[in-house]
Amino acid sequence: MAKQILFSEDARKALKRGVDLVADVVKVTIGPKGRNVVLDKGYGAPTITNDGVSIAKEITLKDKFENMGAEIMKEVATKTNDVAGDGTTTSVILAQAIISEGMKHTNMGLGVMGIRSGIESATSDVVKALKEMSKPIKTKDEIRQVAVVSSESEEIGKIIADTIDKVGKDGVVTVEESQAFGVDSEVVEGLEFDKGYISPYMITNAERMEAEYKDVPVLVTDKKISAIKDILPLLEKIAATGKKDLVIIADDVDGEALTTFVINKLRGGFNVLAIKAPGYGDKKKEQLADIATVLGAQVVSDDLGLKLETIEIDVLGRATRIISKKDSTVIIGGKGKKSDIDARVRELKKQKENTTLKVANKYDSEKIDERIAKLSGGVAVIRVGAATETEMKYLKLKIEDAV
Repeated sequence: MAKQILFSEDARKALKRGVDLVADVVKVTIGPKGRNVVLDKGYGAPTITNDGVSIAKEITLKDKFENMGAEIMKEVATKTNDVAGDGTTTSVILAQAIISEGMKHTNMGLGVMGIRSGIESATSDVVKALKEMSKPIKTKDEIRQVAVVSSESEEIGKIIADTIDKVGKDGVVTVEESQAFGVDSEVVEGLEFDKGYISPYMITNAERMEAEYKDVPVLVTDKKISAIKDILPLLEKIAATGKKDLVIIADDVDGEALTTFVINKLRGGFNVLAIKAPGYGDKKKEQLADIATVLGAQVVSDDLGLKLETIEIDVLGRATRIISKKDSTVIIGGKGKKSDIDARVRELKKQKENTTLKVANKYDSEKIDERIAKLSGGVAVIRVGAATETEMKYLKLKIEDAV
């Protein structure tokens, strides 16, 4: 296919048009008097939102050069959402202003690298000033106030504050749709770890770029799975029960096995979600043991005399829901016994006592604290229901923003 190429001012103007189109749509939502935007996705009910990243993601322009400018703004909003969780509209407005001023001074003949250096220097000063101005949130009431502002609802703000109070500030909170009317929450067994799906072809929700499986069996292993013949006997046993879903948390999945899983998923056959195990070396085995405890699974490992080719279904764990993104996974409603989880926590506390005796192992002690908090805290689930699909989507986006 022939390529179109633009240079200098023509290229900058085309990119700027794309930047402005996205920014002008998004910035009407800024502040307490911000307006909503209605999104038509071509199917189902329209979505009403004032969330900057949700709006930006829906914009695609016909002109390829303008669309590149739009994609830059999408990246700005998405990155802000990933890192901070909110402030996407503000970041889009700032990006538009920086690009506008930068291009204006470039057209006046100033050096591009000098402008870039100035922007980076000013950014450091602004970030430092903002940190000095910032006020850490310490109390439950302060959490409620932030949630009320973000969700625009006293009732929802109180529910979010109560929920975060139960799982802690570093706890995991997920939001899901409900058939019942209203908003409620509960804390279930589960945990989050910082590894995600191995292949993007395994996602089930392209809009959110995540894979979600419900009421699914889970294989936990410290092995690397490359040959399909190693895992095939287990897949056949699961298929014989009438199920066609499996989540694998393993050291790695690649080669023939990964290719087979992806092809089966695309053809609508057996669905396998492969997730890379968190941690490194011996720490990886310990974290896999934590995950297995929450799921009610056994870790398939040579150390325990378990081989992939011969294992039975009873070594698998289960979860009500598993949500996996590019760099993180949340297990919700793990079927592990409360007594086993409590025993695992006690075991970790004993490890910590031994570790703190060695001053050099302060890092290990902190990591054990983190694992104890994850096992003890569980996962909070906020359920959202409304009279219409449009209202439910609006409320869900609001609550996700507030959380």
